[in-house]
Amino acid sequence: MSFAEMDVDTIWMDGEYVDWEDAQIHVLTHGLHYGTGVFEGARCYDTEKGPAIFRWDDHVERLYQSCKPYEMEIDHEPAEITEATKTLIAEQELASCYIRPIVFYGYKSLGVSPGDCPTRTAIACWPWGTYLGEDALENGIKVKVSSWRKHSSSQIPTNAKTTGLYVNSLLAGEEARRNGYREAIVLNKEGNVAEGPGENIFLVRDGEIYTPGLSESILDGITRDTVITLAEELGYEVHDNVSISRGELNTADELFFTGSAAEVTPIRQVDNVEIGDGSRGPVTEEIQQRFFDVVNRRTDDHDEWFDYVDA
Repeated sequence: MSFAEMDVDTIWMDGEYVDWEDAQIHVLTHGLHYGTGVFEGARCYDTEKGPAIFRWDDHVERLYQSCKPYEMEIDHEPAEITEATKTLIAEQELASCYIRPIVFYGYKSLGVSPGDCPTRTAIACWPWGTYLGEDALENGIKVKVSSWRKHSSSQIPTNAKTTGLYVNSLLAGEEARRNGYREAIVLNKEGNVAEGPGENIFLVRDGEIYTPGLSESILDGITRDTVITLAEELGYEVHDNVSISRGELNTADELFFTGSAAEVTPIRQVDNVEIGDGSRGPVTEEIQQRFFDVVNRRTDDHDEWFDYVDA
């Protein structure tokens, strides 16, 4: 669905609510030319208590933390960011939606150094269904190990959610789709498994769960952390600081992606190798069910993870 087909009409920019079509920037904006921006992607779920933003405080904290390597100073307090987001959701009557806050260096000069370019902040919300497709949640997806490698944290900070870095994700993802796959897996410079273009990855072997550690050039995903917590509560042994070789993907019992957009998506095939029996595995299914029970508030626990719009 394109934005033109969506019933949304307002974006918050630099402290003001503006019409969707008027939320524009100058063509010489620093962030447009050099990728000097940071962003977040969060979800708001439709619950019995009304719209509820999932782990919003964690997303806002990471937004501010991502600014630090680039010496960007957000001109708004976290409480203002939260109030603006809730207002956008409420006034556009969005029961559930995807939320995109972005901070970037704006228009004033165009050297590589941002110099005195202003820091701009914007927030948009819109309806967005399952990122990799509804069918993917049940039947899983086919993925390709990309020929493109993930950059190292010694080159660019990997734990900052930086706009420019997603060129790497675009290259990997489009390469996979051109070859008939739904998504990619990206290896780090050492040749170990890092993550997907916009997802963290988990491997299941002999009933235990493994996911690459932060030193493997991954983003410290908020959904990743959620799934680790929920899996441990279900009684699984989770190894969250490991190196996973490319070959281990082929011999895994199960694989799945996690992310704010992807949620919990099974992987049924890597390159030409079927994973497990080629369908969603039992561990993935149990974790996926637990995740959706929590985010849709079919269970009362972990209420601390939710920021209710109407509260």
